[in-house]
Amino acid sequence: MTLTIVLAAGSPAAGLPTRAGATLADRLADQWRRAGASQVRHAADLAELAALADAATGPVIVSGADLVAHTAVLRHLATSPVGPTVALVLTDPPAPGRAVVREERGQVVDAAVDGQLDGGATGAFGGALRVGLDDLPALAAAARAADSGGSPAGAALGPDPAGPAVDRLFAGLTALGTLTFAHRVRLLVAHRVADPAGLAAAEAALGAVDEDKAELRLSVKEKDDFFTTYFVSTWSPYVTKACARLRLTPTGVTAISVLFAVAAAVLFGVGGRPALVTGAVLLYLGFMLDCVDGQLARYTRHFSAWGGWLDTMADRAKEYVVYAGLGYGATAAGYRYGWALAIAAMTLQTVRHMTDTWYGVLHDEAARRPKTAGVGGGGIGDKLNAASTRVQADTGSLSYWLKRTVVFPIGERWALIALTVALFDPLVSLVVVLTWGVLAFAYTGALRTLRARWMRVPVLDTVDATLHRDDGPLAARFPALRPVGPLTLAVIGVLGPAALLVAALLRAGGDGDPAGLRWAVPAALLVLLVAGLGAGAAHNGPLDWLVPAALRAGEYVFAVAVGVVAGVPAWVVFGYVFVLTLHHYDLTARLEKRQAAPPLHPWTLGWEGRSVLLAIAAIVGFAAVVMVTLGAYLFMVFVGSVVLAWVVLPARARRAAGVPARGGVRQPG
Repeated sequence: MTLTIVLAAGSPAAGLPTRAGATLADRLADQWRRAGASQVRHAADLAELAALADAATGPVIVSGADLVAHTAVLRHLATSPVGPTVALVLTDPPAPGRAVVREERGQVVDAAVDGQLDGGATGAFGGALRVGLDDLPALAAAARAADSGGSPAGAALGPDPAGPAVDRLFAGLTALGTLTFAHRVRLLVAHRVADPAGLAAAEAALGAVDEDKAELRLSVKEKDDFFTTYFVSTWSPYVTKACARLRLTPTGVTAISVLFAVAAAVLFGVGGRPALVTGAVLLYLGFMLDCVDGQLARYTRHFSAWGGWLDTMADRAKEYVVYAGLGYGATAAGYRYGWALAIAAMTLQTVRHMTDTWYGVLHDEAARRPKTAGVGGGGIGDKLNAASTRVQADTGSLSYWLKRTVVFPIGERWALIALTVALFDPLVSLVVVLTWGVLAFAYTGALRTLRARWMRVPVLDTVDATLHRDDGPLAARFPALRPVGPLTLAVIGVLGPAALLVAALLRAGGDGDPAGLRWAVPAALLVLLVAGLGAGAAHNGPLDWLVPAALRAGEYVFAVAVGVVAGVPAWVVFGYVFVLTLHHYDLTARLEKRQAAPPLHPWTLGWEGRSVLLAIAAIVGFAAVVMVTLGAYLFMVFVGSVVLAWVVLPARARRAAGVPARGGVRQPG
């Protein structure tokens, strides 16, 4: 249930007559109803708004009465999936009495009336915001402070401050430190007006835009990768429109894209030029549908945490199934290391994604604390940060596309796989993907490390480090080796398994027998467990965002090394690591969607518990059986957590609250 409060205080434009005859305030209230608001109330002043916020039991939309906008703009703000509290931000020039904002990475980090910002303004407040349930106490406090002529930050606004009350309210809410995301208007129209001439001009601008066509174009991501932008998004909106007319859901489109990827993987495994070319075409179409599911979600405004989680998990599962098809196809064609290359590609991509996720969290945290982000004193990190910002702002330039392409995003990966497998064979495809992936990892890793040292913002001390480290009961009992630091310990932990794997591969490639290294498995395990000594230490170093990726690398490399030493079939090792990636992507997807831990997470044994079991199995000679059994067990725990988290527990909560069940919706991908 969403309450919309139209606040006309301080806005003389509220009583202006529109073309339809109704006042601007009344027309705006009707638009909010058509945008999905379950209840619309008019507030005479900020004191009344504070009382309404105190009594609200769900999200609240606060709207000034001087806004002229397409109804779609209001609907997009009301349904925005970026966060619980979202503000409309416009490019209009600042006006007296109205608030301007400064934003970073989509977050409003500062707002003030009449341009009194600590730094340059990046936009103007659009006079409307959606406030999440947890932020309603801050909204009420900001309203009462602004109503008394002051602000929560202690600044006096005078006994009779000029300008719309909604702007003072928003500036006060920001001063309280409320995490607010910016919602920008593209293609559609939204303006704030102050007089009849401004109203007439804004209404004329509204009439010049086809609202539905604009919404369809808006379903495409504003900034996407080169291949997606020019070879998919040029025609995928037509498919999106057709899916909407057929009443397909985004989840249904995701399922179809998974089928396309699986079919492509099967054809890659079958081999032969016709099968490889057909598989490449199916892979391209599957990627197009992967774009369409997100576009359909944005076009129909069907968002949910479940949909966002599903989109993330499906993307990774499809890609790794394709790697499996390439690995099998290369092996069937007579190449010895087909499966090994597939395992390497999957491991590399997962570790890369872990760094991507945590670097994004780091950047968001830095944006929320801009005053402490630059305490490192500038230097090369400062210059790199400024250069990156300039390149990102130069949309469509050669440097912009080079920056977006060199990091090897998913569109480029799928395009490269389809092209190389159609022209050559699965082995060439895997080699090329691995080569580009390693170079991209080195490039992004080096630059991000330098920038992170400059930002000096702790990340893992703001979340549950034990959860995202994936520590089990053994690591919880390890003493904390605080002076060394968790990142150093995690990196040391990778070295033992890596040395064992290299030695085993050298023996397997020569005349030796990797099984002769079984005695070295306990030694590699002990080195790996060194990473557990950082579990109890503070994760507040400037580079500690790399800890989860290092732990993932250590566990995966150890599992692969055990498989090589113990002679486990390569496809079994691939399957086991694949299940591990599902578990770890579940953790990061929940982090990105601000969800709680998986319900059955304690049953996953932790990275150290699973590694100990594999080591014991390798020593006693049952590594293959234990790897299959442990993989099957982890997969069942994963499925159980999914069912509990997204089906059983929400159903129980709805029954307890007396809320009827709702159809499945998703966040855009």
